[in-house]
Amino acid sequence: MTLAMLLALMQTGPSFGVARTLDIAPVWAGHYTAFDLVTAGGFQFVAFYDADRQMTVASRRLEETHWHFVRLPSRVGWDSHNYLALAVDDEGLVHLSGNMHAVPLVYFRSRRPYDIDSLERATPMVGPNETRATYPEFFRGPSGELIFAYRDGYSGNGNQIYNAWDGGRHAWHRLLDQPLTDGEGQRNAYLTGPTRGPDGWWHLAWVWRETGDAATNHDLSYARSRDLRHWEKSDGTPLALPITLATGEIVAPVPVHGGMINSNIRIGFDHHQRVVLSYHRFDANGYTQVYNARREPDGWRHVAASNWDYRWDFGGGGTLLGELRMTAVSPAADGTLQQGYWHAKKGTGVWRLDEATLAPLGPPSAITSTLDAHDRAEGAFPGLVVRWVMRDAEPGVRYALRWETLPANRDQARPKPWPEPSMLRLYELRGPEPPHRPRALSSLW
Repeated sequence: MTLAMLLALMQTGPSFGVARTLDIAPVWAGHYTAFDLVTAGGFQFVAFYDADRQMTVASRRLEETHWHFVRLPSRVGWDSHNYLALAVDDEGLVHLSGNMHAVPLVYFRSRRPYDIDSLERATPMVGPNETRATYPEFFRGPSGELIFAYRDGYSGNGNQIYNAWDGGRHAWHRLLDQPLTDGEGQRNAYLTGPTRGPDGWWHLAWVWRETGDAATNHDLSYARSRDLRHWEKSDGTPLALPITLATGEIVAPVPVHGGMINSNIRIGFDHHQRVVLSYHRFDANGYTQVYNARREPDGWRHVAASNWDYRWDFGGGGTLLGELRMTAVSPAADGTLQQGYWHAKKGTGVWRLDEATLAPLGPPSAITSTLDAHDRAEGAFPGLVVRWVMRDAEPGVRYALRWETLPANRDQARPKPWPEPSMLRLYELRGPEPPHRPRALSSLW
């Protein structure tokens, strides 16, 4: 079971079922990079790389099963960082960014509402700091405004940039007058969030990295904001922007080569709306353990959820093959907290955590999902893995994209033969309205 499957179970509950499926198109299967899906205004939009690796957008009216396709002048290579990000603004204009890893910003916008035939290249977006862009993300800000975030720079030397969309002027502008974080030319911050919590605050967590080597991640850090413009530490101390290693709040002082990686930082909440940060690092015996941290009156409490005799000794550059994933901590119906995990060697399970102490309540429990039957590769090529992207549409309705690819290959070309294209398929899931789920950005290595 993939982490996406685990998230589907943890976040929607077992009562969600498959209402229908729709085939979209054959897609490139030679390596993995994430696609995106948006449902808005009675339409649905899917961004993907087709069988020839061409950036493509498909659209349909929700009451129809026929897809309309537009191929865009951008073709993906072998870099698994080059995922796609979609958004639809209040007017119905379609926004798309992606296929970039420390290269000039790639951004398309439609001229007409809900009309992908009118998509066109729309760069520069603001102007400065758009020549080395990576990790695009669209999300809604405190007043519902469309926000676009990306990293300017490269691994070990980059800053986080935020733009806001002005629908009246049909133009982007800087949300902040300066970057949110600054590595000062020596490092960069890999951010998770900002995530709007049930407490109304925006929560942000990150690790610093010194170089392109993933083993040089260090120092789990945290900040919060009411408006995404003014930031503070967990004790209310204001933070001047940009936040640097010296000025930010360090939650866990994990050293370089300490077993912490940027893609496995999670932001969750307990029943009392308190933020809980999840991460992993090496324990005193050198084993990799998952920890959860919560701000208490006397500081951050850190409690291990796992007790593994296992060490994930990762390092180097390029997109790594992850051996461990976990979900954010979330409230369970029985008053406990829950956290799921996927482990390449230890399997999959769910920890039940005591809310007062964060300590696990017994061994993890096994889980099953209504999508288990769809999580087995259909292609015959050795090594194919099922990929999932899941998005909410409205209360009680979620949509999932499914396709199959080979794993990432450190962003290097694979020799032939390559697998045949796989079918990109849409699943419509229906069930009771799911509980609060924080938004999270899972950065790639």
